[in-house]
Amino acid sequence: MSAKRFLINATLIFGLLLAAYLLYKVFNRYSLDEVTRSIAAIPVSRLFAGVGFAALSYFCLTWFDWMGLRYAGRPLSYPRAAIASFTGLSIGHNLGVAALSSGAVRYRYYARWGLNTEEVAKVILFCGVTVGIGLSALTGIALLINPEDAANLLKLSARALFLLGLTCVAVPAIYVVLAATVRTPLRLWKWRFEMPRVELAIGQVVIGTLNFIFVSACLHQMLAAQGETSFVQTATAFVLANVAILITHVPGGLGVLEATVSHVLPGAASIGALVAFRVIYFVLPLLIGLPILAISEVVFRRHKRAGSEDGGRQPADPQAQLL
Repeated sequence: MSAKRFLINATLIFGLLLAAYLLYKVFNRYSLDEVTRSIAAIPVSRLFAGVGFAALSYFCLTWFDWMGLRYAGRPLSYPRAAIASFTGLSIGHNLGVAALSSGAVRYRYYARWGLNTEEVAKVILFCGVTVGIGLSALTGIALLINPEDAANLLKLSARALFLLGLTCVAVPAIYVVLAATVRTPLRLWKWRFEMPRVELAIGQVVIGTLNFIFVSACLHQMLAAQGETSFVQTATAFVLANVAILITHVPGGLGVLEATVSHVLPGAASIGALVAFRVIYFVLPLLIGLPILAISEVVFRRHKRAGSEDGGRQPADPQAQLL
């Protein structure tokens, strides 16, 4: 076994063990009675709506990879992009530093489908930029529409918040302009990268922003069940929490999300609402993603073994058995 493959396998095993530990930490913070009573107070209709918005968010995330593969010059079918994206992010969202943790899972899929390390890195970079653009767009909108709640956490003046909001909104607009006008590679310190085609850049802005809108809507369904809060207030709290999570890189945003939302919306951030959101958006996808990854590994290993027994000739499509 090569050193690179050993490192990837070790990282994957460590990530799975850490995911199991984080599941324990999520529920260990509260007593079972507290959790069950708080979640029981949330109407079933809101729970189903929350699941629906979470599903729409992960659907948006699959298009990040689909567009990223085109940016890397290695387009794959949507089902392949979707399974790599969902499996990687369902695990990466819980581990923190999603670009690295989900990147290890994505690499296992994409490398087996013919992408080299540089091409996989381009896909991951593209997805990371899309996250940043979407977060910047929604943060700017939230700061401009709802500066009062943002001021409670950031302790900035109204003028400073307005300028910060304009800056955040300007970032995706400037990005699209650069994609439309710049054709030569850009250099940032020692890194060199190319701007995507303008249609991909517009897709990043639209899908990236929609992703965070859907996650905010999922959280809002939980918070609104037990307190007075608007969607705009929830979106403001959520984007500020995500900025804090990106800065701290705490696995799964554990504690950071709850602390930020509780500070911005103290009247609505009940234990049950926050735990229900974490279960719906983090835990349920993880419980789906882990079996998909395990099944994928079995299929790929059987494919490799069958190819070896067949004198090196590869079966047509190992992943087709999953799709």
